[in-house]
Amino acid sequence: MSTSEEYRRQIMQDLAQGDVESLDDPSTNAATQYDNFDDFAQRTTTDQRRQLFGRSLHPERIPSSQMEPELQKAIAQIKPNERDDVARAFFKHLKGRGLDERHLEQQLGLSTHHPNRMSADDVSRLASFAYHNHPDIFREVLAEQPGILKFLSNPVVAAIIGIAAAKWLGNHK
Repeated sequence: MSTSEEYRRQIMQDLAQGDVESLDDPSTNAATQYDNFDDFAQRTTTDQRRQLFGRSLHPERIPSSQMEPELQKAIAQIKPNERDDVARAFFKHLKGRGLDERHLEQQLGLSTHHPNRMSADDVSRLASFAYHNHPDIFREVLAEQPGILKFLSNPVVAAIIGIAAAKWLGNHK
């Protein structure tokens, strides 16, 4: 296993365990510990993740040249059924903004507008579009479908999670 892979796993484990002081959230129980990122994703609520990402996700911090390949790599690694769920969530929220699936299919050059038939590349394009044009929708989908975060690289995770991740990363160098 490469050093960067070990480092990524350690960071994800550290993020899952959390540093409740760095979150500035008095409602968080200091005794709450998570075994790994999957445990964190399963045991936290969408509202808890929404609050964390809402405070810290700022698209201007990560340039397109860095985020797009990261999204592509991350989405390619999630399970096909989870990828379908991610696509469905993006379409649902974008439809709320008046953007229908067929229009997005044409605009983004997607192979289809059916989530269960979309390739990882299609979902990546959809995620990238939301990230750059509708960051609030991107945050919402990330809160609903946190599996994407698991496969992003450490610098991108740090940028998404913001100050909380910086403190976690600083404590575990």
